Amino acid sequence: MEPRARLLDLSRLVSRVGRPALTGIDRVEAAYLNRFLADEAPLFALVRSSFGFTLFDRAGVEALAARLLGSEPWGPPDLLTKIFLKPGSGRRGPEADLRRLAVARSGRRLLGPMLARHLPGHTTWVNVGHSNLVVSVFDAVHALEDGRAVVLVHDTIPLDHPDWQREGTVESFEARMRQVATKADLVIHTAQATREVTEARFERFGRVPDAVVAPLGIDRPEPDPTQLSPDLGRNRPYFVTLGTIEPRKNHALLLDAWAAMRETMYAEDIPDLFLVGARGWNNAEVFARLDRERINVRELGPLPDGATAALISGAHALLMPSRVEGFGLPPGEALALGTKVIAADLPVYREVFGNKLVYLDPDDLYSWVDNIRQTAREERETGAAAGDLPTWQKHFNLVVNCL
Repeated sequence: MEPRARLLDLSRLVSRVGRPALTGIDRVEAAYLNRFLADEAPLFALVRSSFGFTLFDRAGVEALAARLLGSEPWGPPDLLTKIFLKPGSGRRGPEADLRRLAVARSGRRLLGPMLARHLPGHTTWVNVGHSNLVVSVFDAVHALEDGRAVVLVHDTIPLDHPDWQREGTVESFEARMRQVATKADLVIHTAQATREVTEARFERFGRVPDAVVAPLGIDRPEPDPTQLSPDLGRNRPYFVTLGTIEPRKNHALLLDAWAAMRETMYAEDIPDLFLVGARGWNNAEVFARLDRERINVRELGPLPDGATAALISGAHALLMPSRVEGFGLPPGEALALGTKVIAADLPVYREVFGNKLVYLDPDDLYSWVDNIRQTAREERETGAAAGDLPTWQKHFNLVVNCL
């Protein structure tokens, strides 16, 4: 039997064009893009642009992938983008290319007829980026003959911890998750621990869709030391923490740990801490401390992937004191690089990584200080990368048969 056609939503990746590094969700969407291009199933893509929806056939997806993944540059802006988009935004060329490469375009109200004209029956819309989870898209897909909607839900953290979120984001996220609960034909979860929390939320919404648990693949990132500033001073013990500086990432604990070490250790014995990631939200006190505390603590902002990998590969450990996570790509990538990981004791970390991490209570400052000091005194481990990490092949073995 001919495989079902796939309609991959690439709105998330397109919206991230121009950013210095891919987030975890971006990486997942890119992994699906690469895998679906390698498969023989009929392939299409849907992108929500500044001017409406754009639809791509396989040739268009291949051209779009070349631009999204960096092997080809984006084209020049056209008249429409010059008129309506701000210069210097980085959006003019990509938005123009979306229209040049698309086989069809439509507004929200005509999305259903556009899909019906260009897609075969038995098409599955695959959404892994949390974009376009609105009633109009679900209904347009379900209006197709045997059209199905498959959504990867990374977590429901904005609903579970609303006090940590930006103003207005909780309501919009809840609206999207309600649509998933009501209309998704299948939900992909990345861990059983995350599934349990998410489905408890769906149950309160009135429907729990069919589901599959498929851990995300862990790729070994490729270090590129040339992308790092030569003045970082990586010739002494250092630690790295990776992630947006937001409340749930618990950066305050690490700042407390370094403050404690400054009070109890000789200056030359205190290791360095590098923070990689953009400043987020609801974290004014931490931002103020970062502006003041310059000794042995350095905020680097977001870095290119090669620079981040090079920094982690030379660290004594990656520190991840997060209070909650949906999966945990950074610890997995650090393990793939052969770097020790000291992390908060979270159920999802236990499930995915077993005993490969050093687990600590995210509120036990003494344990973190003690482990960091001890690790800094040791020779940096240069052994082989941790084996038996989740792979994309295993992920897609579980997912593809469900599409």
